[in-house]
Amino acid sequence: MTDGTTHHATLHDATLHDATIQTLQTPDGPFTVLEDREGRVLASGWTDDAQRIVARLAERHRPERVVDGRVASAQAVDAYYDGEVEHAMHVPVRQFGTDLFAEGWRQLRAVPSGATRNYTELAAAMGRPDAVRAAASVCARNAAALFVPCHRVLRSDGSLGGFAWGLDVKRSLLERESVAVTSLV
Repeated sequence: MTDGTTHHATLHDATLHDATIQTLQTPDGPFTVLEDREGRVLASGWTDDAQRIVARLAERHRPERVVDGRVASAQAVDAYYDGEVEHAMHVPVRQFGTDLFAEGWRQLRAVPSGATRNYTELAAAMGRPDAVRAAASVCARNAAALFVPCHRVLRSDGSLGGFAWGLDVKRSLLERESVAVTSLV
């Protein structure tokens, strides 16, 4: 899959045998990416702790073997930090979840750089305007940070809300994407 879409895995194809992990240095600190054999991002985040990245996946979806190596998405991460932020949206991602979660992750990838949504808007984009809590859970369970830009979702009052990798990283990402964050707390 090379079109940058989010692959929604079913229970029948959920077994992962091998995965590659790499930690890249970024202005926001170490960024670690875990990819399957096809080069799809399984999990990523701002840490150099490989176990923390693997732990973003439910135990039944974790690879049997993780090896250090070069990940295909490294070039997109470098491009992101060089100002070409949309390259990360074209990296293939493999996430595990219900159809509602898969739709939420697809909708997150549709939020353009420089724009934000709130949880209510995300829920509506998912086709479930009443599912604001589910929209928040979509962000919280997003294992592929940066590539599925949950950092672009704010609280309805415009404040930053939460972020698994810390509010300083979230603020930095939004600033990098030219979102006015002076009022974001």
